[in-house]
Formats: sequence, structure tokens, C-alpha cells
Amino acid sequence: MNASNGTRKPVLLLTRRYPDAVMARAAGDYEIMTNEDDHPYGVDEMIRLAQGADAMLVCAVDQVPADLIRGLPDSVRMIATFSVGTDHIDLAAAKERGVTVANTPGVLTDATADIAFLLLLGAARRAAEGERLIREHRWDGWAPTQLVGVHVTGKRLAILGMGRIGQAMARRAQGFDMEIHYHNRRRLPADQEAGAIYHADADEMLGIADFLSIHSPATPETRHWLNAGRIARLPDGAVVVNTARGTLVDDEALIAALRSGKLAAAGLDVFENEPKLHPGYAGLPNTFLLPHLGSATDQTRDAMGFKALDNLDAFFAGREPPDRVA
Repeated sequence: MNASNGTRKPVLLLTRRYPDAVMARAAGDYEIMTNEDDHPYGVDEMIRLAQGADAMLVCAVDQVPADLIRGLPDSVRMIATFSVGTDHIDLAAAKERGVTVANTPGVLTDATADIAFLLLLGAARRAAEGERLIREHRWDGWAPTQLVGVHVTGKRLAILGMGRIGQAMARRAQGFDMEIHYHNRRRLPADQEAGAIYHADADEMLGIADFLSIHSPATPETRHWLNAGRIARLPDGAVVVNTARGTLVDDEALIAALRSGKLAAAGLDVFENEPKLHPGYAGLPNTFLLPHLGSATDQTRDAMGFKALDNLDAFFAGREPPDRVA
């Protein structure tokens, strides 16, 4: 019971172990059902555990397909996701069931853009190879031709998807005097472009991309967007960076281009079917790979959790959740 007014606290199913500050706030405002060993829930397990819950707090790796949503008890009226992306949730099924869905935009912009630029620099300058030399005690001293990489400053950066994170990536690239090109579903107002060059045709943009950074949402239309045909349009020796979703990249095509030398390198933080990424990546020296660290700072992960709880609080107070997507 809520001591202040005698009403029952809503019951919230937490599918994973969230940061301590988020867990503490959730425990203060809700009756929480926790995942003590932090294992990923399957569909049947999530349906079973949701019995008696009023809402669920899920994350990007929780698959919430139509059969799960249709199997939820009638008591579940809201799903808050600890992510910006909602491709793991069947929004049409949620709408059909009358289940509200909200996400966490805005708060992870800078952290993800930081990782994107880390990937760009790390891939271009062969940082992973250099670190392995040190850690494996194989470095025998400086040499004029050792681990020569791709120059970054002053090069052309093409950004696919100029939303919050794409714009933040562009600002970072401007610090390296890069020439910014972008494709977006709609052209940005001039004050938001900040000198970036708009391309109405994404395929046409690829021809000038010394670096390509992917920030587009994952949709059925963007699945395997970066395929063999589009890679062929990139200049020889280009570098590809992806911090959006792994499904935007055709792994076989990207790996073939990295093996052949068509592409100099790739920096990847997301993968299709993660954590079971394509085995071809690990054996390539010209890949800079991270385990989905885009939002992984203490400040950002707390902010994501608080934003998810803000949405839940608004819903149970009878207000429109500020980040409602369905």
C-alpha cells in the first residue's frame, strides 16, 4: 500500500538488473519483481513472471514479440523500455492490446556519439592491433611502416541518419576539421545542419564517404541496408562505423569487403544476433569491436532508468508519458 494515500502501489516487473540508483527509485515507487541473477528472460518465462504485474521495464535485448504481448495478463498496461530503439517490441501488437510503450530518447546521445567517434578513430588508426602487440608482448619497437592507418583530420564523413546522435557525431567530427555529409528522411533546418551537406539520395552520398557512420533506426526497410551493392559505391579504403543496430549491416558483405581490402577497416559496437556475432569478425585484424557499449556510462545508464521511470510515473498518475511511442 502507498502510505501517503492508502492506495496500492503498481506492480512493476523488472526484466534485468538495472543500475543501483534506478533499482532504489523503482523500489520506492512500485512493488517490484526483480531478476535476481540477471539472466535474459525468454518469452514464456516473461509471460509467466508478468502475472500480477501492472507494467514492465524491459531493455533492448529483451525480445517482446507479438505472441508475448498477446500472452500478457490483462493487468499489464504499460511497457517501458530502457532504450531509444523499439525494434525489439512489436508496437502493432502493443497497440492492438492497448498496451502503452515508452522509450528513453535524448539522454544517451552524447555517450553513444562518444563511442561512435572512438570506433572511428580506433578503426582508422588500427588501435586494436596496436593494443594486442603490447598485451601479447610482441612489440619490438617503433618502425617507420608499423601499423600505418588511415588519416582522419580533414576527411569526408558521411552520416546515415541525422537525428540526435547523428548530429552529435557531426559536432565531434567538426573538431577534426572533417567535411560532413548526411542523409536523413527529411532535411534538417539550416541552423541544425551547421554546415553539413545534405544528400537526398543516400546511395549517391556513399561515393564521397571516406568514413561512413550509421545512425539510422532499425526497421524492416533498413535491414541489411549496407549490403554488397552499397559497399561497392564507397571509395576504396573507406572506414565503416556502426553504433545503431546490427541489422542495418549485411555481415557477409562487410566481412568480404574487409578481407578483400575494399574497406580499410570497420568499427562496430552493435551486431546482428548479438551477443552471437558473426564469427568472421573476430578473425579480422582490421576490425575495432566493442560489446554494445554506446550508452555505458554511469551518468547515462542512470538517466535512462530515470527517464523510463518518469514515463511510468506519468502513466500511473493519469498523464501522457512524455516519451510514449505506442
